[in-house]
Amino acid sequence: MSEDTLEENSDGDDWHLYASADYGAAESVENTEPGKEEDSNDDWFDGDDFYNQGESIDWEAPPCPAPLGIAHVIKIGVCDHCLHRIGGRRTQSSGFEGGALLRKEAFSRDSSLSESDIPELCPLCENLFDDVGNITERIIETLEGTKFRSMQLGIHIPKDLLQSEDAIRTKHGARGSKPLKTSFATAIQAEMLRKIPDIAFVKEYPDVMVTVDALTLRVDTDVRPVFIYGRYEKLARGIPQTRWPCRSCRGRGEGCESCEGTGLQYRESVQDIIGEPVKISLDASDSSFHGMGREDIDVRCLGSGRPFVLEIKNPKIRDTDLILLESKINSNCPKKVKVNSLRWCHKKEVSRVKETRSEKSYTIRFKIEEPAPREQIIDAINGLSGVTLEQETPKRVSHRRAAKTRKRKIVSISNVVVEEQEIQFSLRCEAGTYVKELVHSDEGRTVPSVMSVIGRECEVLWLDVEEIHAD
Repeated sequence: MSEDTLEENSDGDDWHLYASADYGAAESVENTEPGKEEDSNDDWFDGDDFYNQGESIDWEAPPCPAPLGIAHVIKIGVCDHCLHRIGGRRTQSSGFEGGALLRKEAFSRDSSLSESDIPELCPLCENLFDDVGNITERIIETLEGTKFRSMQLGIHIPKDLLQSEDAIRTKHGARGSKPLKTSFATAIQAEMLRKIPDIAFVKEYPDVMVTVDALTLRVDTDVRPVFIYGRYEKLARGIPQTRWPCRSCRGRGEGCESCEGTGLQYRESVQDIIGEPVKISLDASDSSFHGMGREDIDVRCLGSGRPFVLEIKNPKIRDTDLILLESKINSNCPKKVKVNSLRWCHKKEVSRVKETRSEKSYTIRFKIEEPAPREQIIDAINGLSGVTLEQETPKRVSHRRAAKTRKRKIVSISNVVVEEQEIQFSLRCEAGTYVKELVHSDEGRTVPSVMSVIGRECEVLWLDVEEIHAD
């Protein structure tokens, strides 16, 4: 990641990447201790040190903290803040006040320094530290109304300024003096902590991320999402798991008669039934839904529910009572969707939920065209217990799934019920099994199938997910 850009990873926010970026922002503010001043005598050199950081020393302008070195950087016009950060001298104050003390000491040693021509801009920072207060005010103003406990700060400084500052500091500054970018970030952090003492500056998982462009003084803030794990039960059929864009307008909505301007094929979804109360409670802009797989729109999900993670975007409130929130969600559409087991989680939980392959239990009911002996049907269906299916990609999902043959095991079959031409049974199977196709065979794409073992055409009436065996 270059020092001129700060890009968000679209697939996931690996915050250690930000922490290692060239922003020098995620460092703690250094506390200076009074009374620990370095030796400021004129005989700073011991007579044998003719080199400084690999270069010959200019005895007329040695590096700081030598008095002649401090006098030299004053002559070239450094501001008080930069004088203190490269001077290598501890003072009772830091920043501008600390630099002013060093300048005063230098003037007392050489009064002619006060008569030096001072350039309009500091050659080290171009008076950037004068804008710390202004930038801090902009950050606070931009985040007004947003609750947060931690922050990560990113700084962009023009490359030519960084290079020229580094050249001067390396030659004339004290060893170990901090570079401009780190010092500027530290100054902003210190001012932020003065105004908001309770925030922490972190390298990973901040509540808010702030980027500052030192050239334009532009401040951009990014409120990081929060994540809630839980399980949902879908009690009614005809509801998709996530928002389904309108087929006619492809989600644009405006002027579309098919969706009446909503941009949605279906007005309701599990995502919005759960997400809307959460969005309101956390004063957020939107939500994203990440489920452990998904059931078809006409399939109910019962039992303890399907695991999911709800990602809440741009929340102004980052904490709330989850028991109360669960109650609000469950009273939203109590006959359609309910949730349980809500808890806060990190973004890494999204990957875990999406990648988990859990066995599932189902109950399915179907109809046959011609009756058959009851015991024959029961024995034939029970005979599928323990078999491994070979399932080609079903026609109904071929537009969005790769064409291949999948092998899936039927772990067990139970509770076979025959009521004239309607038959019902329960099964437990591997993740990824196409259960409807197990029954009607999808024109022979699933082998074996219920249709093949009972010798009758089968029409699925309904399907329920009884349990997802996860966690």
